[in-house]
Amino acid sequence: MDAALYTTLNRQSGLMREMGVVANNIANSSTTGFRREGVVFSEFVAALDQDPSLSMAHASGRHVDLSQATLAMTGGAFDFAIQGEGFFLVETPQGERLTRAGAFTPSPEGELVTPDGFRLLDAGGAPIFVPPDAKVAVARDGTLSANGEPVAQVGLWRPADPLALRHQSGTLFDGGALEPVDNGQILQGMLEDSNVEPVSEIARMIEVQRAYELGQKFLDAEDERVRGVIQALGR
Repeated sequence: MDAALYTTLNRQSGLMREMGVVANNIANSSTTGFRREGVVFSEFVAALDQDPSLSMAHASGRHVDLSQATLAMTGGAFDFAIQGEGFFLVETPQGERLTRAGAFTPSPEGELVTPDGFRLLDAGGAPIFVPPDAKVAVARDGTLSANGEPVAQVGLWRPADPLALRHQSGTLFDGGALEPVDNGQILQGMLEDSNVEPVSEIARMIEVQRAYELGQKFLDAEDERVRGVIQALGR
């Protein structure tokens, strides 16, 4: 197989991966707290025995779009939205994870948990307990009060290394080593929407699909050419 086919197949593989990411973005355009993702392509250049060199495109990673999404008013006492930087920290069976999805409910034990049952952690990394039947208020700095008495502070966190942020599943992220966020604000009774723009994602999907079709046409043409050469030599 010649270099042109290797290069095209490598490109096709990256485009298929990008198509999957774009499709996932569109599917989560209405998911609370979802962060849009994009595929990062890099170029690998290999020196050959004879000029020219071989350049290969490689879909080496994903980029997480951390831009602020719109905030929707819900009025729920345990619905929290982040304005600015930072993530909520929740405890999962796989370890601590970051999320911007702020829909929580009190568990039977009085802990604030996500819809999946993951416990919300405070600024010190401990679970947050809410007294039963208490009137809960959350200040912009994350101070949570029950019946007017402070009981906890909702923590906001971010990865110490921004490049360490990795999407795990749904709205959860692994951030590696974490550090507290000082300039973020928490708004009670609101939720942050997905930051996906469906029209832009559909346009991108069309671009990727067309690029893939062009690559496939080239592969088909090369296959036809090789078949023709083999048949000619075999006569």
